[in-house]
Formats: sequence, C-alpha cells, structure tokens
Amino acid sequence: MVTDAFRIRPAEPADAQAIADAYLRNRDHLRPFEPHRGPEFGTAAGQAARLAEPGSARWVVTDGDLVIGRADLSGIVLGPFRSASLGYWIDAGYVGRGLARRAVREVCRAARDELGLHRVDASTLLDNHASQRVLAACGFERYGTAPEYLHINGRWRDHHLFQRILHDGPPARP
Repeated sequence: MVTDAFRIRPAEPADAQAIADAYLRNRDHLRPFEPHRGPEFGTAAGQAARLAEPGSARWVVTDGDLVIGRADLSGIVLGPFRSASLGYWIDAGYVGRGLARRAVREVCRAARDELGLHRVDASTLLDNHASQRVLAACGFERYGTAPEYLHINGRWRDHHLFQRILHDGPPARP
C-alpha cells in the first residue's frame, strides 16, 4: 500500500537488518511500552528469527529504504476462532503523521481479505492514550481491562483490551 511518501508492506527476510536498525534507533522511545529485550533482539539475526516465527504476519512502514515502523499479527489462530493479536509502533521522528492509523487499517484489511480472519485484538497500557486513539479511529472497541496482563519495562502492567470484528461471515473452508 502506497500512502504519500510512505509505504506499508509485508516484511521480508531481507528487511531484518533495517528492522534491527529501527529498533536500536527507537530503543528509548519504545522502552516504556515493551518487554525487556535481550541483546539478540537488536540484531539482524534476531529480527530474522522474529520474521520467521510461525503463526505471525509482519509488516514494515517505510520512508524510502528506511524502516520507520512495524505492525504485527501474532498468535494467528484459524478454524472457528480466526483471530490474531495486533501490535504496532512508529519511529519517534514520525509520530503524529497518521502512520500508525494507516498501518493498523492496512493490517486489518489484510487480516480480513488475505488471511480470512474474523477478529483482531490489541491491548494498551492504561496510560497509552495515543495508542487508544489509534485503535478507536480504526474501529476497535474496548471490551475490558486485564490486571497485570503483560510484563512491560520490568514489571507486570495492567492493560485495556480492544477488539475489532472484521466480518460476520462464516469461516472460510480449508
């Protein structure tokens, strides 16, 4: 998907180094919202391993050849559930340009049209109002709050839970 000068596309193995560079460049920006990462996470090999994880689909947000964000579906389950969990981030230097909304919309479109998913869920820290606004703008509804849901930045943190129903049709047959 091409939007202005930015592109949102499926991540490829060849993107591993650029993704690692983007994480390292944004380490301080992302720290309050992410689990502690081992040193291998910030390497091309660590990112290549993530890209190859089964049950996931990953996208990059780019400005030319520069990776400036990611959007991921993880825990993809098919069958009668047809659901996945969404995660995303945008480079600190590009925040406020609507790129997170564009990425979330594109991932939801692909989840419905290409993966045949029925539902996508997401969670945010209670005080991550910017991400909550992105999810609301993209059709997600808050359906609960989970105490001590994820281990983020060194401690168990409460999260608001969101979901978006992508369609009401029956599951696709294999």
